[in-house]
Amino acid sequence: MVKLDILSDPICPWCYIGKANLDRALERAGDHPFAIEWHPFQLNPDMPAAGMDRRAYLEAKFGGKDGAVKAYAPVVEHAKKAGLTINFEAIQTTPNTLDAHRLIHWAGLEERQTPVVSGLFRAYFVDGRNIGDAVVLADITDPRPRHPFAPDGREFGPHLYRRTTPCRARRPAARALGQGHRGHPRPSGRPKLT
Repeated sequence: MVKLDILSDPICPWCYIGKANLDRALERAGDHPFAIEWHPFQLNPDMPAAGMDRRAYLEAKFGGKDGAVKAYAPVVEHAKKAGLTINFEAIQTTPNTLDAHRLIHWAGLEERQTPVVSGLFRAYFVDGRNIGDAVVLADITDPRPRHPFAPDGREFGPHLYRRTTPCRARRPAARALGQGHRGHPRPSGRPKLT
């Protein structure tokens, strides 16, 4: 097996598009030698814990509505080429993704990272759900109805709330920044599929 380390944030549209392209390439390759491991890269590490209004965030980041529309035009174009439809109108909140990264970390211990990453991308970009919310994260891991006395999402494990996890979730991003990763995350290796 060849390990393919991917730095990603589940609210990064380029990561969502890249995953769709990777999935298609791996499907075409058939019996491929890659073992994929997802690593956290928070695009907005200073995002408030509750997140913020998506429109206000985009306009502040890109200098107004016109700047945001211009910045996202290539995203829409590349998403379409990748066979994806991104439901931007449904996305109301830009969340803090630390808990989503914690979930990906713990899913890795159960060898379920890729399905969880897929679920996070789908929840955010297709359904417009707030993936910073514990109930949404719990639903991604197990969509069955939960016990009425556990409505806050914590039943999917205490792992999400361990005090040591934030450091573990941020360490790979700090390492990536030290290696020069500044824009949207990307695979750390460059394997070529033929």
